[in-house]
Amino acid sequence: MLTVFILFIGIAFLVFGANFLVDGASVIAKKFNIPNIVIGLTIVAFGTSAPELVVNVISALNGKSAITLGNVIGSNIINILLILGVTAIIYPLTVARNTVKYEIPIALFAAVLTYSLSKNGILSVTDGFILLGFFILFLLYNTYLTVTNKEESELEVKNYTLPIAIGITILGFILLVFGGKFIVESAVDLARNFGISERIISITVVSLGTSLPELATSIIAALKKNTDIAIGNVVGSNIFNTFLILGVSAVISPIDISSGAGIDLILNMVSSLLLLAFVLRNYKLNRIHGLLFLTVYASYLYNIFM
Repeated sequence: MLTVFILFIGIAFLVFGANFLVDGASVIAKKFNIPNIVIGLTIVAFGTSAPELVVNVISALNGKSAITLGNVIGSNIINILLILGVTAIIYPLTVARNTVKYEIPIALFAAVLTYSLSKNGILSVTDGFILLGFFILFLLYNTYLTVTNKEESELEVKNYTLPIAIGITILGFILLVFGGKFIVESAVDLARNFGISERIISITVVSLGTSLPELATSIIAALKKNTDIAIGNVVGSNIFNTFLILGVSAVISPIDISSGAGIDLILNMVSSLLLLAFVLRNYKLNRIHGLLFLTVYASYLYNIFM
């Protein structure tokens, strides 16, 4: 029971830490006139990916490959199948043309690249640098958006002064670090105590916990009908997860690919492909698409547990 309690404390720290980080960083970005779509694809995405980053850095430093890989791939799958599934059911999403033409294909490419690099059974240090190289290209793309973007919807941010925003951002980072430490330690203990593989724990419980910020951000954006943020948050987060977080993790410590991880890596590609197929024609993600996403995710959970 103590292990489960520590796990939930860690998740709570991650959620509150990520919220503080997003609120503070968004205010800072807004004060420097950063476009909304860039905030969604970088700052909000980085903030909501921060739990995965912290958990993965701690896992990599401790040589826990199953948690390192499972957390990223599980989060990517949850982002599309669960979070976009729930979000689309709440309010059908209209997807920006740039997101369909560029961001979603980039997310799909990232999933395919991860699968290809892992075919030899390991994500090496070299593979990590390859992923980080593509992350730099993605940042350059967002710099281009900053320069060329002219029209965008309003983005609501907290009414903080700059010093308060900076303080909130720092507090968010502190909570994230402690939350990540609690989650990794409790996940290892749970796997050991209940005889469940670290891969299963990380790709379900841990990745769901680290994906809560994305879930909250996208649901709130959907309720406010701010679809650019709802979609940009998820797609940008998946790109960050793969290129930055998995890249950093592999550079810290090579990641062994277990035999069971094959289905996870394949579904990671399939989920991005489904998203692209659904929105390619009319730039919309409707309630039927949302139900299909949730059905695929439920089938996946049944498969890995049974």
